[in-house]
Amino acid sequence: MVKSDRWIREMAEKHRMIEPFEPKLVKEGKISYGLSSYGYDIRVADEYYIFTNVYMAIVDPKNFDEKSFVYHKGEYCIIPPNSFCLARSVEYFRIPRNVIGICIGKSTYARCGIIVNVTPLEPEWEGYLTIEISNTTPLPAKIYSFEGIAQLVFIESDEVCEISYLDRKGKYQKQEGISLPRI
Repeated sequence: MVKSDRWIREMAEKHRMIEPFEPKLVKEGKISYGLSSYGYDIRVADEYYIFTNVYMAIVDPKNFDEKSFVYHKGEYCIIPPNSFCLARSVEYFRIPRNVIGICIGKSTYARCGIIVNVTPLEPEWEGYLTIEISNTTPLPAKIYSFEGIAQLVFIESDEVCEISYLDRKGKYQKQEGISLPRI
C-alpha cells in the first residue's frame, strides 16, 4: 500500500528514514521539496558529474571511464543539450525492510524536457541517492541546487522480504557521494 504523509513523518522522526527531514512542502520561490500528501520531494545537492564527449570516451557500465564527465559544484548546473548528469540527494535514506521507495521526476522539470530516471530504493538500502538527470531538449537546461528534483513514493508490504539489499550486500549500500556505475 502506498504510504501517506502521516506514515512518512512518523518513519522519518522515529526511525531516521529521511535525514534531514522537511515536515512540510517548501515552495516559496523554489522548486518544491519536503513532505507531500503521499510522498516526499527530495532535493538535489550542489555536486554534479556532467557527461561530455570531449574525450570521445564510451559510456560502458562494465568499464566506466571517468573521462566521460566533468565535475561541477555550484548553486546550479547547466546540462548540455541532449545530455545528462549525475547528482546526489541532499537527504540520506534508511529504508525499512518491509518498504520499497520509488523515485520519480517532478513535473516542473518534466515540463521542461528534463527527466529524472525512475529508481528504486530497495528494502534495507541506506545512503544518499545518486540521481540521473537527462536533458532531452536541444537547448541547455538549468538545475537548481538545494531545490526539489524528484519525488519518492513509499510502498509498504504486509510482510518483510526474504532477502533485503543489506542481506545481499548490495554494491551501492551506504553510498556517500555520487556513485558511479559498479559491477
